[in-house]
Amino acid sequence: MARTPLDLDELVEHWTLLKDEQALVSGKRGAIRLDFAVLLKFYTQYERFSRSRAELPGDAVEFVARQVQVLASELDSYDWMGRTAEYHRPQIREHLGFHERSVADAGKLTAYLVEHVAHKERRSEQVRVELLTRCRTESVEPPTPGRCDRIVAAALRAAEESLTALISSRLTVESIERIVVLAAGADQDDPAGGGTEGEEAPGNVNLETMLTEIDKLLAVRAIGLPRDLFIDVAPKVVADWRARAAVESPSHLLTYPVALRVTLLAALLHEREREITDTLVELLISTVHRIGARAARKGTEQLINAFKKVSGKKNILFKLAEESLGAPEGTVRQVVFPAVSGDEATLRELVHEFKTRGPVYRRTVQTTLKASYTNHYRRSQGRAPRPRCGNHYRTPGPCRPDRASNRGGGMNSGWTAESCSTSSGSRPSGRPG
Repeated sequence: MARTPLDLDELVEHWTLLKDEQALVSGKRGAIRLDFAVLLKFYTQYERFSRSRAELPGDAVEFVARQVQVLASELDSYDWMGRTAEYHRPQIREHLGFHERSVADAGKLTAYLVEHVAHKERRSEQVRVELLTRCRTESVEPPTPGRCDRIVAAALRAAEESLTALISSRLTVESIERIVVLAAGADQDDPAGGGTEGEEAPGNVNLETMLTEIDKLLAVRAIGLPRDLFIDVAPKVVADWRARAAVESPSHLLTYPVALRVTLLAALLHEREREITDTLVELLISTVHRIGARAARKGTEQLINAFKKVSGKKNILFKLAEESLGAPEGTVRQVVFPAVSGDEATLRELVHEFKTRGPVYRRTVQTTLKASYTNHYRRSQGRAPRPRCGNHYRTPGPCRPDRASNRGGGMNSGWTAESCSTSSGSRPSGRPG
């Protein structure tokens, strides 16, 4: 234990003998009072017995020695593993309500961790904290550090075996075969590892990138993972499995038990499906923005060349009105045209200016956008997978969500109908506007 100086507040809080403790210590004689008192206060603070004098802060020994009126140097002769210490320990356990850990206690602690902790928490340090908390709750003397590590490892291993057996039981024989073939094929294609389907990052925003991501998504969905495969598994456990599968070489994965191997790869595929779906949505949004920006740019380039601004519009309007009122019976060519400088050509330029700044420009942009989609980007529509919709309000009639697989909501929810879109773009009945 580090010999850091203790301040008075720490000494008073942790090393002061309470009334019941003073009564227990008073039955000891001479230097034994200090030995017993120090062993008692160390146990109340750390829930274990000190194994040597080096673990005790000197300030704390001096503080306790003054309370029992024994010289602190008397503690140097105490045999921490001797018969006297063995006699003191049961008395301290009985006084504090603890009992020495047995083999049966170790089994109960392991079973508790498997059932209540290790299914949701895979970090050994956190499981260890829960183990010590359970020991305190059950008034069991905590195991030694080495024994703690063995109990935690056993609990994590047992929990993983039960979880992987549960996950693999939810998969069909065909899905398991596809997963095994996927791992074996990755090992042949990439002996160095990391060849699991769909791990490459997407490229630039273009049609080929979108088609590549669609192919990845179709390949993952072809495995046939159930939508509720990990419905009762903590997300961080699934993330841990995915991370393990991603860094393990395929040849190493083949050495694992089938249940563990299949579960790790299924977690990887499950997470990759979600990531690829998110990537496709981002690509679609970026593509729409790109098509719109390109169409607007082309429309501007086409019309700006024909655009010629006419100056003095207010004067032209005044002249037209004045001449028209002065000769209401005349013709347009005789009365209106001569009133404008430049005659008929100026009026034509004025009309053209208005059209290029109004609906004609918008129609040009829309036409260019539609042509871009029709001739180039429509190729992605035939290969895109049907989206999985989690909103049952969007589906009228027989198209209803599979509620057992729709608990997660969002894009990854399952549907049992053929389509999740409304006919002719109409809103389903009963859905508020």
